[in-house]
Amino acid sequence: MNIKDIKALASVLQQADLTALDYSEGDMHIRLERNAPKLAAAVPQTLGEPVSLPAPVEEKNDFNNLSEVKSPMVGVFYAAPAPDAQPYVKVGDTVEKGQVICLIEAMKLMNDITAPVSGRIVDICAQDGAVLEYGQTIMKIV
Repeated sequence: MNIKDIKALASVLQQADLTALDYSEGDMHIRLERNAPKLAAAVPQTLGEPVSLPAPVEEKNDFNNLSEVKSPMVGVFYAAPAPDAQPYVKVGDTVEKGQVICLIEAMKLMNDITAPVSGRIVDICAQDGAVLEYGQTIMKIV
C-alpha cells in the first residue's frame, strides 16, 4: 500500500463522515481514525416559543458504485469556463450523464469533459490550472 492508497482511504473516511476505518489486504492491516466534528452549542432563547433545530440530513455514499472521471488527454485542467466564472461543479453537486463538468486545454484547444454517469460529485482530484496526464483521475462520482 502506498501513500496514494492511504490518502484515498482518508478521503473515504472524511466523505462518509466516519470516525474510524479499518482496512485489511492480505497480511497488511491499517486503521485510520479522526476526531468527530464538534457541534455548535445552541444559544438558549429567553423570549418567545422554543425553536427546534432541523435534524442534519445524512447523505450516504455508495462507494461500491464509484465512477472515476479520467483525463482522456494530456493538458491543463480548468474547473470553470473562465477565470472569474463559477466552477462547472463542486463536491456534493448532482450531475447528469453528458453534463460538462470541466475543461482540459490541449494544444490551445479547450475540450469539454462530460460526466460519464449520472450521480453526485464526491471528490475533485485535480486542482484548477494543474497539468493532467493521460488517464489521471479528475473527479469521482457516486
